[in-house]
Amino acid sequence: MSAKKLRVAVIGAGASGLCAARHLLLHQDIFFPPVVYERTNHVAGIWVYNERFGQDESGLPVHSCMYRDLRTNLPKEVMAFPDYPFDPSLPSFMHQTQVRQYLEEYCNSSGITEHIRFSTLVEDVRPIITEPSTSGTTWQVSSIKGKQTFTDCFEAVFVCNGHYSVPHIPEIPGLENFTGRIMHSHDYRTPEPFTGQSVVLLGVGHSGLDIALDLSSVTAHLTISHNKSPLSCPLPKGVYQVPGVRSVNKQGELVFEDGTRTKPDIFMFCTGYKYTFPFLSQEVAVHVHENYITPLYKHLVHTAFPSLFFIGLCQMICPFPFFHCQVLFALAVLNGSCKLPTRDQMDQETAQETFSRLQSGILPRHLIRVGSEQWNYTDKLAQMGGFPPLPCFTRSLYEEVGRCRKADPNIYKTQNYEIVNEHEWKHKQKSSVDKSN
Repeated sequence: MSAKKLRVAVIGAGASGLCAARHLLLHQDIFFPPVVYERTNHVAGIWVYNERFGQDESGLPVHSCMYRDLRTNLPKEVMAFPDYPFDPSLPSFMHQTQVRQYLEEYCNSSGITEHIRFSTLVEDVRPIITEPSTSGTTWQVSSIKGKQTFTDCFEAVFVCNGHYSVPHIPEIPGLENFTGRIMHSHDYRTPEPFTGQSVVLLGVGHSGLDIALDLSSVTAHLTISHNKSPLSCPLPKGVYQVPGVRSVNKQGELVFEDGTRTKPDIFMFCTGYKYTFPFLSQEVAVHVHENYITPLYKHLVHTAFPSLFFIGLCQMICPFPFFHCQVLFALAVLNGSCKLPTRDQMDQETAQETFSRLQSGILPRHLIRVGSEQWNYTDKLAQMGGFPPLPCFTRSLYEEVGRCRKADPNIYKTQNYEIVNEHEWKHKQKSSVDKSN
């Protein structure tokens, strides 16, 4: 247990940052109230819908990728933080405004707001090494608000800046020849401006498919281009799927992998995002290669600076419960109840896990995708951190929704669920069944 209270900085007031702040405030015998840095004037991160795209009113890039009609692709029953359920009167698949309201209530009920420095941009985070016999590392955080600059020192830093704000545009030979509109899904807001136009969406992840369904009622011709196995689920009338885009020819036509060509009005990239940490100094030595971030233990703890934590980097997860487990693990490390392996041991374990996943055929850019491994991951964090694991229904309902989404993405959001106990869930107005694994 720490001999003195620790000062902790939290960068970002989205879902992961709010989770970190809430649990720091719940342990004020160990931690001073955190300083939460938020570059906008509101909480909830990407769950704040903004009609603007490109730059905000302050000239900064618009952070949110939220579109007007988005509904969650996970039900509220598994989406909630384990210690803070959604309003039971809400439908299982909620409109994005309801998630924002939930996060605002989570923030207010936890007393976080007074500890947030709004409209404050973190410019530099750097370690100040002290003697190992004392406090180890102190973190100097420099920030700017308006024309004022601030410098504060902390014993730990939680990086919670999200990873859905810097679009990834893959290299496509001849893309400069395309004469229509090129855009990324990050800037998609509403379907009406696309009325009567032909659109090619590149990518068939959750956002690509959801946007395709959102556009299907207004576009003249909609094509989903991807290199995965063809979707077997029913697609709306006028929506087609083709292989990935190989190149753009001199006539400005998209050339697909099967040799077919088309010249749409709009070419939209639904190709994911880049991980960026522009505020981390060179001394921190965080490297991002094909979206794989090193040197991190459990995608979470910097192995050279184990008081620097990255919350929510992983993809293909049940986000809020996942953040919850990562935060509680980090706090267990800080308060001394969880003893980490040595730096060499953490690096070696990480290297072995990475090698094993690459050998199994996972591409380097997909190493951050946890998928079905998330349950063993969160269980391991709970075991090491000494806190309760996620309830069994979380996994079983998450996987059931995944099967329904794959079977028919048009209708799966019409379902409503109810939690019976830690092991059981049921369809609303249907008899309870045991769904535990």
